[in-house]
Amino acid sequence: MSVQELYRKKLCSAADAIGQVQNGDFIIVPTGVGEPPALLTALSEQRRRFRDVKVGQILAVRKFGYFDPETVEHVRHVAFFYGAASRAGGQAGWIDFIPSYFSEMPSLIERGQIPADVVFSMASPMDQYGYFSLSLGADYTMAAVAKARALVLEVNPNVPFAYGNCHVHISQVAALVESSEPVMEVGLPKIGPVQEAIGKYVADMIDDGSTLQIGYGGIPDAVVMQLTSKHDLGIHTEMIGDGILTLLESGAVTNRKKTYMPGKMIATFALGSKKLYQLMDRNPALEIHPVDFTNDPYLAAKNDKLMAINATLQIDLLGQCGSESLGPLPYSGTGGQVDFVRAANRSNGGKAFIVLPSTAKDDTISRIVPTLTPGTHVTTGKNDINYVVSEYGVAQLRGKSAKQRVQEMISIAHPDFRAELREAARQMHLI
Repeated sequence: MSVQELYRKKLCSAADAIGQVQNGDFIIVPTGVGEPPALLTALSEQRRRFRDVKVGQILAVRKFGYFDPETVEHVRHVAFFYGAASRAGGQAGWIDFIPSYFSEMPSLIERGQIPADVVFSMASPMDQYGYFSLSLGADYTMAAVAKARALVLEVNPNVPFAYGNCHVHISQVAALVESSEPVMEVGLPKIGPVQEAIGKYVADMIDDGSTLQIGYGGIPDAVVMQLTSKHDLGIHTEMIGDGILTLLESGAVTNRKKTYMPGKMIATFALGSKKLYQLMDRNPALEIHPVDFTNDPYLAAKNDKLMAINATLQIDLLGQCGSESLGPLPYSGTGGQVDFVRAANRSNGGKAFIVLPSTAKDDTISRIVPTLTPGTHVTTGKNDINYVVSEYGVAQLRGKSAKQRVQEMISIAHPDFRAELREAARQMHLI
């Protein structure tokens, strides 16, 4: 049977494709815009006929009908990382959470520690050889494809066919549906003067020829906007977004100086504009790979001068980062922050930056604190932290004593809070 005949045989409606799901199944869905809206809408419409079905995903970007506290015994969302769609449910307790390092998620699936009975994913149109590209999110999804009983694809001509280890064959597919809605676009966050100030401090420490990992958020993107005059930058990251697209268009990114996979941009998922998705299509300069490849600290560190730029919510005087909760209330997740901090620390000439505004709530709360708020989920430990950057400067912590760290951190705190931070440090016998 030809690949075209197989395709026609497996083509069905979204309502029929949901028939691949059984009671008790754990459905794996890719990161962000890799989630298939037609399939998840159909699942939502039929949710009351299922029992104990779970949908696991690292970052949901749409609040589908199954995000419903009244029907969690039928279909429940399980977050690997909270976002706008899942955060309220996580804080209320009816959305569950599995913490992990992003880089280790494929191995958790391979070992059966995270189940993978069914995979739902967006996919590019099939090529002449029968292959689809899961370009919007290879992440942990490729590992789930290898384990799952059923792979169900939502094939959309607006999904780019990217190169790399992100392809599945029609023979692996249990059912597929077709859609033609535009891929969801996620624009750049708003950048204000505080973000710009932080971005300048970081940009001044990034040399020509560096390789970048850029986390999502206003401050990382503020850094990117100030790198357009750099030369021969490279990309080895988890997310490719419009910030990186800006660097490509400016000519700052050439990937020529990379010491690992030179000439190639490497990422595991995409989150941006239509223009970005079009750039990804059959672009030989870009490869999408699973996250245990992109985020492996040993592999990423093969890039000399790896610059990792990630944000946090709160940090204490010794450098412990609470990047994923507000006290005990979950806010996001570990993601790839620790992966790339460790990679940059291993890299020859690498630098790991943790960035944050010095205050929150109109300068009434210091984000730099003597100790993390009780219940805070510690994301990156004090032994891994190197550079911490606020709008007031740069604190360099690696190799420093506790006393030196406290002095560095207080120097980048908002001036209104420095005296009370010093007094707290004295009471804790840190200075």
